[in-house]
Amino acid sequence: MSKKVRMILLIGLVVLVLVGGFGIFYYKRFLDYKQAIQAITIREPDLTQLEDGEYVGIHDVDFIRAKVKVEVKDHRFQTIKILEHYNDRGKKADVLPEKIVEQQRVTIDAVSGATNSSKVIQKAVEKALNNN
Repeated sequence: MSKKVRMILLIGLVVLVLVGGFGIFYYKRFLDYKQAIQAITIREPDLTQLEDGEYVGIHDVDFIRAKVKVEVKDHRFQTIKILEHYNDRGKKADVLPEKIVEQQRVTIDAVSGATNSSKVIQKAVEKALNNN
C-alpha cells in the first residue's frame, strides 16, 4: 500500500472511532435521560404548611430542565411562572403552571405531546415547595 492510501485509511479509521465514540456517548446520555424521566415521582406538597411567599424550584434531567417560581398566598397557589424551560419538543407543557393553579394541585395530567416536560415542570414545582 502506498503512503497516501495508508493515510486515507488511518484518517477514515480515526473519523470512524470519533463518530462511533460520540454516538455511544450520546446514546448513553439518552438512556440516562429516559431512566431519569421514568424515576420521577410527584408528591403533592402540603400547602397548609407553607407560609405566604415565593418559592423557586429546579429540576434537570439533562435533555429537559425547568426552573419555576411559585407564589403561595393563604395556603393556595397564586401564580406559577416558568423562569427557564429547556426542552426539545415540550413547549406545549408551558400551559401546565396555569392548570396547576386552576386545580390547586401539582399532581395533574400531563400535557399530551409533552409528557416528559410536564413531569419535569411538576417536579420543579414540587421541589420549590417541599424544599422550603
